[in-house]
Amino acid sequence: MACFMPFNNRNLDISIFVFRPTVVHVEELLAGLKKFSLCTETLGCVQSSILQSIHGNMIIWFGAWLKRSSENKESLTASLLSMLSNLSTKAILVDHTFFDAYAGESRDGSCAAKFCTGDTVSLSVASFNGAADVNDISYACSALFKSGFHKMEGVRSGVCFKCQTKPSVASFYVWKSLQYCYSWILSSDQRKLLLPYFETYSIDIKYDIFRVVYVSGDNEPKFQFFYPHHQILEKTARGDSKDEGKLMHSASII
Repeated sequence: MACFMPFNNRNLDISIFVFRPTVVHVEELLAGLKKFSLCTETLGCVQSSILQSIHGNMIIWFGAWLKRSSENKESLTASLLSMLSNLSTKAILVDHTFFDAYAGESRDGSCAAKFCTGDTVSLSVASFNGAADVNDISYACSALFKSGFHKMEGVRSGVCFKCQTKPSVASFYVWKSLQYCYSWILSSDQRKLLLPYFETYSIDIKYDIFRVVYVSGDNEPKFQFFYPHHQILEKTARGDSKDEGKLMHSASII
């Protein structure tokens, strides 16, 4: 199975949950997130994936949802945080937010980035302190992305995202191999590229390399859900978020 990340935000909202494991055996956390992915299908998630940092201590859960209003997204987020309370003993939820895809490129001419379990991907995030308009930032970053994409050896596809709630942008790349990703990171300086365009802003740039360890649709054993279906629907209806404080921790996305 594969996940497809479209190059625009016409149909989908992208949610990202970032975790820092607190258990020795990360497999326990991954198993819990796979169960969580199954539960989110009940709430309208159309596809999901789990990324594990290759060198660091970070797990990312991607979810794609049909477009919805801001009010509905707040209710959805409260429900997801409540469901994730079962993982509070296995990981700290470092950050969570919604992103819009606004640009992308692929080697094969497709209009979406495709990635499967086992693929190597990279994610970089640039936060602009003091920026007033994320649209101005994203326009410049899109131009830089498109001018540099075809010079990046070994990349299959890439997507640009902008955060819906703060002046941050992200770029997501799917690579042919880990070696190609290493070569690009060692030979490029993202801060040097961005600074001439954003001299008046304080820029915080972070990146990491991940292995895709799960995409929705992978053959998995039938998990027992965190809650019976009727309990999930009840929590969704009332927007139960009492356990949110156990998980949330102020930090960067990566």
